[in-house]
Amino acid sequence: MIADDEAPAREKLERWIAEQADMAVVGSAEDGLSAAQCIELLRPQVAFLDVQMPALSGLQVAAQLEPSSAPLIVFVTAFDEHAVKAFDLNAIDYLLKPYDQERFARTVQRVRERLHAHESGATAVAMGRARTPSCERLLVPDRERLQLIDAASIEWLEADDNYVHVHTIARTYLLRRTLQDLLSQLGDQRFVRIHKSTAVNLGSIGSLTPLFKGDYEIHLHNGRILRLSRRYREALFARMGL
Repeated sequence: MIADDEAPAREKLERWIAEQADMAVVGSAEDGLSAAQCIELLRPQVAFLDVQMPALSGLQVAAQLEPSSAPLIVFVTAFDEHAVKAFDLNAIDYLLKPYDQERFARTVQRVRERLHAHESGATAVAMGRARTPSCERLLVPDRERLQLIDAASIEWLEADDNYVHVHTIARTYLLRRTLQDLLSQLGDQRFVRIHKSTAVNLGSIGSLTPLFKGDYEIHLHNGRILRLSRRYREALFARMGL
């Protein structure tokens, strides 16, 4: 899968990939949101992601993916050589614009080796999250498509095995993610865990009511009541300045 906001760049990659006997382009996109949509629907083995794209950058797209199922990612960038050194070049594949066919061939050979070793794109996902530590927007499924929602609109998160119910002011979305993975992406500035299967947006908390044995009820501004386990009480109180 190819994602680049410049048509000539997409066309060059499509042409050179078509010359590889063991590769085929299954989809292309011209912005980050469409790229994420392609990855979700097409499940490619490899994604070439331009670092600088509208809606979401290539790094932000990578940060939104589930590490265990993410495709191998090749970042395509116009950054200068100094900036590229920030990449972990032993773990992340990249193409520096303008690149020639010889450089492309070396990248493709490395991709083949990594596929043969059954590697996933987990390292690229981790780097995307490290480069975008505060996730202000989250990709969520909406019928047959994906959409971006503001992280601030999320009131609380509820784990359900390997899924998470994302409860917003307007509606609830279901993500195929673990709660821990989602919290690591969203960062700890806004959300805090209150139970092994629940996390809450600090801005959504209206009041607290003590229960027996150290547990509390958390009353959200929308009237919803959640249970605060005593295991997570001190962390929540510290975040609230109590």
